[in-house]
Amino acid sequence: MNALTTARELTECDREPIHQIAAVQPYGAFLQLDSDWTVRHRSLNCADVLGLAQLPAIGTNLKAIFQAAAIDTFRAALVRLAGESEVERLFGVQVTDDGGLYDCAVHAIEGSIVLEFEPHDSGEFVNHVSLIAPMLAQLESIKDTEALCAKAATLLREMLGYDRVMVYRFHADDSGEVIAEDARDDLEPFLGLRYPQADIPQQARDLFRINRVRMIADVAAEPATIEPPVAFGNRPLDMSLSVLRASSPIHLKYLENMGVEASLTLALVRNNKLWGLIACHHMEPRLLSFSLRTVAETFSQMFSLILDRVLIDRSEQLRSRGRELHGRLMLNLAEGASLGENVKMVAETLDGLVAHDGLSVTVGGQFTSHGMAPSEKEFLAIAPELAKAELHEAYATTSLALEIPAASAFEQRAAGALFIPISRQPGDHLILWRQPLAQKVRWAGDPSKAKATAPGERLQPRESFAAWEQTVEGRSEAWSEDDLHIAEGLRVTMLEVILRMSEEVARERSRAQEQQSLLIAELNHRVRNILNLIRGLVSQSKHDALDIEDFASIIGGRIAALASAHDNITQENWAPAPLNKLFESEIEAYVRGSEHRFSLVGEEVLIAPEAYTVLALVVHELMTNSAKYGSLCDRSGSVHVTISRTASDDLSIAWRERGGPPVRSPTRRGFGSTIIEKSIPFELKGQAELRFLLAGLEADFIVPQRYVTADQANTRAAQAKGDGVSLPSVAREADHLPRHALVVEDSMIIALDTEESLKRLGVGLVEIVSSVSGALAAIKAHRPDIAIVDFNLGPESSTEIIAELARLNVPFALATGYTELDEEIGELGAMGVVRKPYGQSEIEDVIETYQTLMRNPGLVGGKPVSP
Repeated sequence: MNALTTARELTECDREPIHQIAAVQPYGAFLQLDSDWTVRHRSLNCADVLGLAQLPAIGTNLKAIFQAAAIDTFRAALVRLAGESEVERLFGVQVTDDGGLYDCAVHAIEGSIVLEFEPHDSGEFVNHVSLIAPMLAQLESIKDTEALCAKAATLLREMLGYDRVMVYRFHADDSGEVIAEDARDDLEPFLGLRYPQADIPQQARDLFRINRVRMIADVAAEPATIEPPVAFGNRPLDMSLSVLRASSPIHLKYLENMGVEASLTLALVRNNKLWGLIACHHMEPRLLSFSLRTVAETFSQMFSLILDRVLIDRSEQLRSRGRELHGRLMLNLAEGASLGENVKMVAETLDGLVAHDGLSVTVGGQFTSHGMAPSEKEFLAIAPELAKAELHEAYATTSLALEIPAASAFEQRAAGALFIPISRQPGDHLILWRQPLAQKVRWAGDPSKAKATAPGERLQPRESFAAWEQTVEGRSEAWSEDDLHIAEGLRVTMLEVILRMSEEVARERSRAQEQQSLLIAELNHRVRNILNLIRGLVSQSKHDALDIEDFASIIGGRIAALASAHDNITQENWAPAPLNKLFESEIEAYVRGSEHRFSLVGEEVLIAPEAYTVLALVVHELMTNSAKYGSLCDRSGSVHVTISRTASDDLSIAWRERGGPPVRSPTRRGFGSTIIEKSIPFELKGQAELRFLLAGLEADFIVPQRYVTADQANTRAAQAKGDGVSLPSVAREADHLPRHALVVEDSMIIALDTEESLKRLGVGLVEIVSSVSGALAAIKAHRPDIAIVDFNLGPESSTEIIAELARLNVPFALATGYTELDEEIGELGAMGVVRKPYGQSEIEDVIETYQTLMRNPGLVGGKPVSP
């Protein structure tokens, strides 16, 4: 945490819109098309790369340029896309009748279609899938992060042939460090060098999270311009997902100054955050084949999973140390003596776990210290600034004086500090201190030596990357991630001590601690099971794949199905989750916009977590099979699923396909068929039966009753009307929808998510404000039909807004995380409460309540209807 510092100013690089560069690297061609496949943008090298007689004119339909089979291939690729953040890869596609073969990347963005082309080298194109398993096998037994990264660098360099491969990890201050390297013997080593935050600006980091592979084939090559360079309405082209996007001149100059002429960068993403990068450098131009780049990307994704497992194991070790510390402190403080009276004992207990030179405790206005620490007078001088920070979790700094100038009075004794809040009262802290320590940091060149420029001119990066040592004074040794993990555990322990729990609460705490240990062990067990399952999917799926494109599609779909199922389970706190969500998430990817082709009727049920992932794979394979060969592969077919109970109360799932092409029984059983036929009998001891009828596939499954419970909150009336997938009732009842909604929320992320949910439900205008004055002005300017109001807007209260809405008789819901507010709903005039955290389903409830009020006007202003 870095709560005491001000926001970092944007650098020149941070401001550069690198995802809006209207140019591509010259080895490939770029086309952007309307939904009717009409050319709207093209790179000026299209004719040369694609062997066309002339550059395609703007407004030309693709049918006039490419053969029909190629266009059908691109259409099919678009259907397979899971969303607008995905790119579908195609290999060896013939686009013209007399042209060569091309490797293609297909994606959709802002309602348009983007096609990118690279010449296909048949001589080098091989099925690289077989390379992945042996490489991963060499990594699986490694338990140390640094050793794991070093081995990955060596394996990638052997596979890709670059002169240098580095694994680069980000630190908490956004600087980075090379933690592993494999390079030519004659190159200067970069291992251990630090790079400043500005070397990889924030917008580049954000881009790497969605487009995880970046290759530059020739730093000196002139890019091919895209014309026109802007979209309709003078909007810049969004090149975020482009595989050919030209690079920033600043970055190219940076590489040139390093002596690098070609590069490949692979993102390492953990918990949706950029953990680090794998950077490959070559001292002469190098064009890596599209297929090998795809394999490199797959390797980086699997490596990220293995890295995550190693880091989870390390976190478990830290938790174990934290539990040990907790036990020792609780034992030593069991007699009930105050914490201030036991400062020395606490300091001795922490020895060997968190290195420190002094310790202070401030509780209820009382200050006590031990060792190298500020005096009470010195501490009181910084207390007002600490109070402003309102720390709620452990916070560390290596130089408190840089953040609170008054701390300079004792910086020669205690420069660094680790603050641990120990009660719910502001200012109650346990603080560990560290003395200043002169340190040497090795940077990759002097980061301050970027050439100065006149206003409006482009920044020039530093020219030297030779190891440069910086002597840092006035700072303590840095607090490690281990220190922060232990400090966070210590914070929880101190809360228990300060609150003086009763004997009964102490027993409950002991039981909770045991439960926590069991949950941690269970979590570790589940994570390992998931990793083993994914490894099995990779191993088994290669037998179904014809080439790397097919393999990427198959394994991507299966992992996506598992991820979706895992999300549903965790949303319910690892409790039984709705079965209909499995079908809805899968069907959305295949028949979006044509939901009437799928119907799901029957009882709403919840499936136990241990069975949910099994059913997720079965449903995914059924949907995939139907989209490829069955009733969903054309425009006329449909799928009907019926959920019912057997006489013994087991769950029956009946899958029926109709209206598609004639069905033929398969001559062989692939892994997908094995999942459908054997998963439920083998893992759940249920039943599965498939019938390949001429009119369409029929499948019946029996899931034992012990995995199934009724969903009392959302019971579906069993009916056979076949009116499509179970959509929210609001989507089926468009009457009395509000046209104008007001959202009063001081969190931008929550507000934007609420706006998206409302618009998805059909609300035309959604207005967002974040303050009381803004809300009152918005209401005065344009009376809304409905409002969703956050009860607490930071330091402000929403009571004025509520009063004005009530005066105007505008139905409104209150958003809050406080249960105490339930009793005040009627008094405030709200039609209901949206409990935080909330999502799409809660917004649907609000709209349904609004519709009820509109159908019954007498209720408005009267007794509220709670959603």
